[in-house]
Order: sequence, then structure tokens, then C-alpha cells
Amino acid sequence: MTNAIKALAQWKESIPQDGLLDFVLKVILALIVYFIGTKLIGWLCKNLRKHLVKFGSDEAAKSFLLSGIKIGLHLILILTIAGNLGVDKTSVAALVGSAGVAISLALQGGLSNFAGGLIIMFLRPFSVGDYIIENGEKTEGTVQKIELYYTTLMTIDSRRIVIPNSVLTNDSITNVTAMEKRRLEIKVGISYESDLLLAKQILRELIEKDPELLDREETQVFVDELGDSAVILGLRAWVKTEEFWNTKWRMNEQIKLEFDKRGIDIFCKEIRDKIKKEYLSELE
Repeated sequence: MTNAIKALAQWKESIPQDGLLDFVLKVILALIVYFIGTKLIGWLCKNLRKHLVKFGSDEAAKSFLLSGIKIGLHLILILTIAGNLGVDKTSVAALVGSAGVAISLALQGGLSNFAGGLIIMFLRPFSVGDYIIENGEKTEGTVQKIELYYTTLMTIDSRRIVIPNSVLTNDSITNVTAMEKRRLEIKVGISYESDLLLAKQILRELIEKDPELLDREETQVFVDELGDSAVILGLRAWVKTEEFWNTKWRMNEQIKLEFDKRGIDIFCKEIRDKIKKEYLSELE
């Protein structure tokens, strides 16, 4: 930090007092050069992306490479402008070095994200277009972009989620796209007054009727938990990866309709809490 202050002081002293107007003009010119330079960098990266697409480069590699090139070109542009303003090269080096140390200390997480981006690029646990599940926070979606510091997912309900690369490399990841089939698990709570055996029979019947479920001998219907106010039933079955969400939504709907039709009460915590509150208020 001391070196940076000295460098700035030397730069200030190097500006002649009678040449203030020239310096102001240089600053204006530097701003114009920066504006034009950023436009050129954007144009260059855009055309480079077109060439990479033409040669069939991987989408993740394209995003990662272009991010690095863009950052590098902007750094060169800034250093060039600083040199044209009369800043001594050694002063620039001292300033950049001090700034680099300060930034590295302040952005340790950013450096770990950068390292995570490198790991993802070289080990390739997933690629753009893959559907992944980050098992730490249970975040899942289709990989849209892999960049230097972050990976962007698009969820099933069209939400964009930006995840630091360090999170993806430090936690376990499930690459659903890499699997031909995916296990479907649905849990539903029924009241203790409902017929448990009938509820399990209904779930088995729905499994047998659904055309998208695979390996029916590996399906399971079970009592997952005896809760405070409900019996939690579960079913597990295998389904094609691309049919997972449609099958899950369809099964949820069919379970509700069949349970209503055959007198199985689905437990709802909100309704139970409301009834309990009304009952307690009457006692008061």
C-alpha cells in the first residue's frame, strides 16, 4: 500500500503546473480512448465467439475463454491509457502490484471461484446444457453458462440462478443428464384416521397404470415416517430422465384425485393448525 501511495505522489509531481490544460486534454482523450477501446473489445469478443461456434467449440470452453480474454484486454487498455497520461512504467507496476495484493486479500472468495472455474473446465463434471443438482443447497437446473467465476443455471420455472464456481467444486454434484433414468420419489402425508393399507394399495395401482415408469419390480411403496399429526407415505420408481418432471406432476395430481375419491384424507399442516387455533380460542 505504501508503494502505491508513493507511486501516486510521484505521478502527481510529474504533472507540470503550467501544463494543466494539456493534462486535462489528455484525460479527455484517455476517456475517449477507453470508450472506443471497450467497444472494440466487445466487437472482437463477439467475432471471436462466431469463429468458435463455426469450429464447433464447446460452449463452456467458449464462455470461459472469452471471459479471460475480455478481462485481459481491459487490463491492457487501462495500463496503456495510464502510460499515455504520463504515469511512469515502474509506478504503474508498483500500483498494479499493490492493488493486486489488496484485491487478492479482499477477494479471496473470488480467487477460489476462479480456481473452481479452472477445475470445472479441465475435469468437466458437467457441460452447458446438462441438468445438474447441487446437493449442498439442493439447487438444480440446466447449465446455461460457465464463466470464470460463476456458473448460471436455468430452473424448471425459468429462474436464473448464479452459483459461485467454488460452491460447485466444494460440494457434491449430481449430473442428471449423464443418466438415462432418474429415480422419482414422492411423499404424501395422510391422517391417522385414514385407511393406511388402502392408501398404499392406491399408490401401487397408480404405479402400475403409469406408462412412463420403468423397472416396475424396483418400485417401492412404504411408510416413511410416523409424524406428530400424519403418517408420511412414500413411493419410489424409476423414470426416463427427460420425463421426470412431467411424470412427477402427473403422479401428484393422480394421487390427490384418487385419495379424494376413495376417502383418504391428505394431511395439511396449515389446515390442522387453523383448526387447533380455533379450538383453543373457543376454550378461552
